[in-house]
Amino acid sequence: MLLTETMICHACRADLKIEGYISRSDECPQCGADIHCCLNCTNYDPHAHNKCREPQAEWVTDREKANFCDFFIPNKLSPGAATSPASDPRSAFNNLFKK
Repeated sequence: MLLTETMICHACRADLKIEGYISRSDECPQCGADIHCCLNCTNYDPHAHNKCREPQAEWVTDREKANFCDFFIPNKLSPGAATSPASDPRSAFNNLFKK
């Protein structure tokens, strides 16, 4: 059985359909950015120690470039997610209480 996942490229925000294993050499068909990189990983957290939620992960110098990390998990961002960190947190909070 071939597993198909959808993720979003960190560079151009394009939807990527991934079937099976993500190779270190895979690139985004839209912009050519590396897919197997920290910025496309669910474990990436700029505020965590080592910038990764996985405590056993090794330090990665360039988080935009492909790496050999065994803890890589493709991000699962929805297409409607905010595309910039400048989204309004107050409106997001207020939307929690709307029916």
